[in-house]
Amino acid sequence: PEDTVTSSFASFIRAARPEHLSQTVRQRSKRMILDSIGVGLVGSTTRVFDIALRYCRLYSSVAVSSVYGKPGVKLSPTLAAFTNGVATHSMDFDDTWHPATHPSGAVLPALLAASQMLPQNTKPNGLDFLLAFNVGLEVQGRLMHFSTEAHDIPKRFHPPSVVGTLGSAAATAKLLSLSSAQCCHALGIAASLAGAPMANAATQAKPLHVGNATRLGLEAALLAGRGMEANPLILDDIPGCSGFSAFYSVYQPKPLSAPGEHHEFLLEKQDIAFKRFPAHLGMHWVVDAALSVRNLFINYAGSFSPSLIRTIVLKIPVSKYINRPFPSSEHQARHSFQFNACAALLDGEVGLGSFSESSIHRQELRELLDKVVVEHPEDNVANFDKMYGEVALLLHSGDVLTGKCDTFYGHWRKPLSKESLLKKFRSNASHVLPEEKIETIITLVDNLESLSDSSQL
Repeated sequence: PEDTVTSSFASFIRAARPEHLSQTVRQRSKRMILDSIGVGLVGSTTRVFDIALRYCRLYSSVAVSSVYGKPGVKLSPTLAAFTNGVATHSMDFDDTWHPATHPSGAVLPALLAASQMLPQNTKPNGLDFLLAFNVGLEVQGRLMHFSTEAHDIPKRFHPPSVVGTLGSAAATAKLLSLSSAQCCHALGIAASLAGAPMANAATQAKPLHVGNATRLGLEAALLAGRGMEANPLILDDIPGCSGFSAFYSVYQPKPLSAPGEHHEFLLEKQDIAFKRFPAHLGMHWVVDAALSVRNLFINYAGSFSPSLIRTIVLKIPVSKYINRPFPSSEHQARHSFQFNACAALLDGEVGLGSFSESSIHRQELRELLDKVVVEHPEDNVANFDKMYGEVALLLHSGDVLTGKCDTFYGHWRKPLSKESLLKKFRSNASHVLPEEKIETIITLVDNLESLSDSSQL
């Protein structure tokens, strides 16, 4: 059908050209690619990644695509995408957008795997790769803007498992140069493969959401390229027959304008949030607030002395799955306002080591958690663009010290500097790669437009 929302998305995927990417979009997306690779590399050291990799190696297939952090190990393209997607989200260290999703991890592993899958004489160059990556981002962002429900911290399903799957399909369809009709079918197929419930947040199953999104989007594009068809109105709002609207109670889709002088990529308008430590994005507000009040406490008392504290008051938005008073595992700790605030108070920082078994079960940390009281001010909404974190220390002396954060360092309103992003990448990558290879990746990504064969990445 002509002039439908779905056909407009398919036409956009097909018609997008490198010249449609502004310098701002190119630079921001290259930062995302570099960060996502680093997060995937350090994620390849986790237990959940090992489980996923062992599962994928059960299959005998055409092994042509590389796996993060495992030199010499190759899998089939779809399983490599899955495994690398799991690695990317294994620590909840990957980038976050608004409305809320993890955009890079759902797209980049599919493109890396597909680049290695293609015959040597049809390898996409770096500019083709960068364009496909941005197409995947744009589709995710536009879909989330179709519902006001998507603007808040999710309650029912994990967004990357839905919009990420279609973003992966769109990006891969672009990289494979599918026709407009095939792009349309790829989106439809991907919609039938999408979705994961929020109940699996803070468990080892959550990284599977991103792994599945990037893998299943790639599969959707491969199936469409081989002739499989799906509903050509999948993104339209058809009364009495839910398509993509099945995921949202409020759904108001709009056609996507053709790329060119009248279209502005969403990444042009809004930057991405990069995490400084591996935890749910909401934790970054309370950690910065806790570090702020900790400095006040040290100036007040001369050192951080927990015995002087009677009560710790956290003022946070209502979000059940990240309100966890006493987390017992690393994944629960990454999704606990209480844990992250107390770890920051106790240690003066939150990092990779904060979520180790020994760190989580420290007696002194438990004693701080026992003092936490949670409040939900009406003006503190569960929305990554509007929320804030506040940590108040009520002392036995009667004094009250308060720290508040409404925009943490790394948020899209307060982006990481180039130096901070490179420091994070080098630190993450150093867990599995020697220094010379780390610097090679930085150079490749920085000069991605001039790369003749994107599979080198």
